[in-house]
Amino acid sequence: MKKLILVLAFLLPNAVFAAGGGVHLDTANYDLTDKVSLQNGAKLFQNYCLGCHQMQYQRYQRAFEDLGIPTEIGQENLQFTGEKVGDYIKNGMPADSAAKWFGAPPPDLTLVARVRGADWLYTYLRTFYVDESRPFGVNNLVFPEVGMPHVLQELQGVPSKATEEHMVDGEMVERYVGIKSDGSGVLSPEEYDSAVLDLVNYLVYTGEPSRLESESIGRWVIIFLLVFFVLIYLLKKEYWRDVH
Repeated sequence: MKKLILVLAFLLPNAVFAAGGGVHLDTANYDLTDKVSLQNGAKLFQNYCLGCHQMQYQRYQRAFEDLGIPTEIGQENLQFTGEKVGDYIKNGMPADSAAKWFGAPPPDLTLVARVRGADWLYTYLRTFYVDESRPFGVNNLVFPEVGMPHVLQELQGVPSKATEEHMVDGEMVERYVGIKSDGSGVLSPEEYDSAVLDLVNYLVYTGEPSRLESESIGRWVIIFLLVFFVLIYLLKKEYWRDVH
């Protein structure tokens, strides 16, 4: 039964996880052909995520080659602890210590976009809000009672739930309208959303690095089959004309 649930979670990420927290998922319009976006996403991951989350199935060299990053520049700016360019993207955090600090070891993120879905990740990274009752002072709309800090707060600023008052049955009630930053972040709200999209774009890429190549090959295979079908059909007509 557990295996079946895992398979369904992998095949239907949005259906399984979108319901968590009951939050509408915003559409992540990522573009795997946008090398600038992917490069910025890689930079954001290395600087803000790698301290806790690994990518133990992705090599630095593969990422550099696919994203158009010269090896020397990649090693200088995206490798911080002397790893070799052929190494997997890992950190030095002991799993037992991580479990003690966060309640559970932070998950590997190589395949997170395939499991969770790009829309889930995009919405999740944009819906942290201040909650003093939580160990790290923040909570999340998509992942209630999340066990990680808001690592991108430096970029976004301090986020809080924004509400507005409206009348319902003669009574004034508050309605949630979104997440609002206090303006202390390095980026504006629009710039922050763009940065999050770049990070999601990179996570989608690492989930399937050969996706663009596979799609290109698939298109050529379909074209070949269509041409082959036409030739076979014409040959069949020519053959049966002589028979009849």
